[in-house]
Amino acid sequence: MNKVIFTILGLVFLLFAYFQLNDPDPIRWVPIYLLPAFLCFQKMNGKGNKQFFYGIASGYLVASVLQFPSQFEGFLFGEMQMRSLNIELARESGGLAIVALAMWFCGWWK
Repeated sequence: MNKVIFTILGLVFLLFAYFQLNDPDPIRWVPIYLLPAFLCFQKMNGKGNKQFFYGIASGYLVASVLQFPSQFEGFLFGEMQMRSLNIELARESGGLAIVALAMWFCGWWK
């Protein structure tokens, strides 16, 4: 069961990284999602300790809070284009929060 869960998480983050190729700054965002993909695959193989994953989760959580827009306008998932900077910042913040949760889960899972 462990291998299935962490394989799915790793593949989700690879997909997130792929979606960032259309972003105006893929050099920034692709590695941000490739790192958790790699770490999920490492966890699948039984590598990494919980303090490490909790530390990574904390970093992504801080980044998520810092990335959150000053005025929240929603996420607008039905549209792929950037209607406003606040929506783009909210999407980026949400993605970072998802990674933080997944890294916390990696640390928590035995």
